[in-house]
Amino acid sequence: MMQTDVAENLKRVLGELPHDVRLVAVSKFHPNEYIEAAYKAGQRVFGESHEQELKKKWETLPRDIEWHFIGHLQTNKVKYIAPYIAMIEAVDSLRLLHEINKQAARNNRVIDVLLELHIAEEETKYGFSLDGCRALLASGEWRTLEHVRICGLMMMASHVDDASRIRSEMTLAANFFDEVKRDYFADAPSFCERSWGMSHDYRIAAECRSTMVRVGSLIFGPRIY
Repeated sequence: MMQTDVAENLKRVLGELPHDVRLVAVSKFHPNEYIEAAYKAGQRVFGESHEQELKKKWETLPRDIEWHFIGHLQTNKVKYIAPYIAMIEAVDSLRLLHEINKQAARNNRVIDVLLELHIAEEETKYGFSLDGCRALLASGEWRTLEHVRICGLMMMASHVDDASRIRSEMTLAANFFDEVKRDYFADAPSFCERSWGMSHDYRIAAECRSTMVRVGSLIFGPRIY
């Protein structure tokens, strides 16, 4: 993979996205040179899921990059990313929400987060069931967390070739977003993100009201472990 390829791939993906859908370029396991190539081509939002790798990149790459933590986050790792992370996309428990609030307070920050939904029928996925998410929000405990801002929902559709199944899962998430917005965030303009869609299904996601897609391999090529 050449750095010129990264820029071309990025341009191609962006060209397929509606203007109101943001791209999170998933840069985990890819070298700084590839990120720099995407950065030079105008990309500013990058997704990582390993705290140590992310820290090295944050220390050595331009400071106006908006880093999103997109993987499953263990509570004991929050303190390492709290000083600089722009968004934590996969909050899957109240315990994690409390820890993010605690570490954000220590850094005198408010950290944006998304609540992760588990809709796909795959055991490997994390996240709240719809009823679990309803229960979390109904409890109201999240309202006391002054250093966390819930900005929307994220989910991963089933990794299948069945477009209709992917579409139905994403549509379910979009409709659930409307319910949550109406019931808990009607007066919060910041609650606006619907993060679904990856390299294999971002085109479908754009049709299913996603506001943010996470695309890696189509931009950067196979991961370098």
